[in-house]
Amino acid sequence: MNLKKFLSELKRRKVYRVSIAYGFAAWLLAQIAGLISESFEADPWVMKMIIIILISGFPVALILSWIFDIGPEGIERTQALDSEPTDEQEPISVKMVIAGLLLIILIVIGSRWSIREFATADEGDIRSLAILPFDNFTGSDSLEYFVEGMQSSLIGDLQKISALRVPSKTSSNSFKGAKTTIPEIATELKVDAAVEGTITCMGEDSICVQIRLIRAFPEEQQLWVEDYQIEKKEILNFYNKVTKQISQEINVALTPKEDLLLAASRTVNPEAYDAYLKGLYYWEKLDEKSIQKALEFFELASELDPEWADPYAGLANAWGLFSFWGFLPQSVTLPKAYLYLNKALEMDPNSAQAHFTAGILAVWTEWDWEKGEKALLKSIELNPNEALSRMYYAHLLMHLRRTEEASRQAAIGVELDPMKPIVLGLNGVVEQINNGDRKAAEASFRKSLEIDPDFGFSIENLEELLIENAYLAGDYEKWIQLWNQKVSKEGALLESKWNPEARESVLRAFSERGHLAAAEEMLKMNEKFGDECYLAGNVMIFLYLNLNQMDKALEIIEGGYEAKLSGMPYVATRYQFYEQLKDQPRYLAILEKMKLPL
Repeated sequence: MNLKKFLSELKRRKVYRVSIAYGFAAWLLAQIAGLISESFEADPWVMKMIIIILISGFPVALILSWIFDIGPEGIERTQALDSEPTDEQEPISVKMVIAGLLLIILIVIGSRWSIREFATADEGDIRSLAILPFDNFTGSDSLEYFVEGMQSSLIGDLQKISALRVPSKTSSNSFKGAKTTIPEIATELKVDAAVEGTITCMGEDSICVQIRLIRAFPEEQQLWVEDYQIEKKEILNFYNKVTKQISQEINVALTPKEDLLLAASRTVNPEAYDAYLKGLYYWEKLDEKSIQKALEFFELASELDPEWADPYAGLANAWGLFSFWGFLPQSVTLPKAYLYLNKALEMDPNSAQAHFTAGILAVWTEWDWEKGEKALLKSIELNPNEALSRMYYAHLLMHLRRTEEASRQAAIGVELDPMKPIVLGLNGVVEQINNGDRKAAEASFRKSLEIDPDFGFSIENLEELLIENAYLAGDYEKWIQLWNQKVSKEGALLESKWNPEARESVLRAFSERGHLAAAEEMLKMNEKFGDECYLAGNVMIFLYLNLNQMDKALEIIEGGYEAKLSGMPYVATRYQFYEQLKDQPRYLAILEKMKLPL
């Protein structure tokens, strides 16, 4: 077929019309999809998929238009010409040629734009960053809290960008003082690049800072460096500025909402900011004395700058921690936590930390699952890189028996922050209770303790897991040995050391009459000596069920409900011994009262 005949055949089969119509329709659909995607802040892959489908559909439309036509009786196969075209046949018009050329240009431009904006990241793209510990070259070790606070604040701002993965300060700081290269750190944290900061001077009113962006692969390479001299009152705007500059350097597009959040401008009282950083420094230690110090500095910051929301969010979080870990009774902690939480949200509705605290309080003190889920999802929306929001959301989903969602959120949390002890500890609970994988749970607890050997949450959970494992395996000698080790020392979060007399009584019962007698003696000693022979509620339920004392196990659950204990929501999870209770009316009545799934 010669060219002239081929072009005529394209026209006869209406391929030109279809291509022009498809090109216009595809362009229009892409514009509409883009607007909808921005409005709902859809993930970038959604728009990418739409563009790929539209481009892929073009050759399909051309092939179909060549083969088929729409006739009087509907879609039918196009009949081929039996004869060569004559000179009298209608020539190809100039308009058609121009239209065809314009269509080709449109397709090429659209394809290049789509590839540039939505193509899968290649080897050189940066989509994850570790913010490494800042260097303190001021000559004053007493400013270490300030240097750490600047690192935390920059991490907080960069974590607001949904297209970037930014591990927390704990994961980044796990390499502090180690002679580790950037590529080695990047490999461990699964990031593409690192940001380093150096504080070179600290005056009364200003700070000198250098920020460097370093690519890790295929070889270490500094991509960008900038020196800043910042007025202390403008320091909050500095973090926003650096976050925007880094996102521009690595070609990461901000969503309209992220752009708006980072565009917010505010000055801060330098002394208030100093006190706030000291509060953060102590809050992150999570022990009772440190949280008390954090409270004092957050209070000072709120007094020095009463129009700044962050110190109020810090106060709400600290009081919430006192309640959550059981350091103080809820009657003392909750009124203050809610007072400061409402103040923080009133002043800054976009505070991810405040919404996170609201979610924690709603779930584990109010037992309001809908309110808690809404708050935790809002926190994730405002800071998609915060692993703790993901992990606590995973625990809420466990309570609601949305097990697949819980596993997914926990996996995201570990990916975001693989070196943070509390993240790994909470993940261990998900592995054990939600996924029923005791080996994975043990591995997660152990990794947490490799990073921080004194982290009480993981110590307690690992000890209980190993004790339970031995009992369930029928290795009662190992069971009593592990129990004895646990109660012979002080617990990190709970006073689990037992009265020597009671401990000896349990060991004697085991030696003389076996494991069931030892279990009975544990419960008897707990009842006799109380806090001197501490047993966690879940341990007591486990023991009673193994002794076939169902009513006693149910009494523990009902007592927890009446006392409104923060651990009660876990009664609805897939935890092994709760499966034994699922047909018990008293158990189902508790779930119904708590509005948990039956």
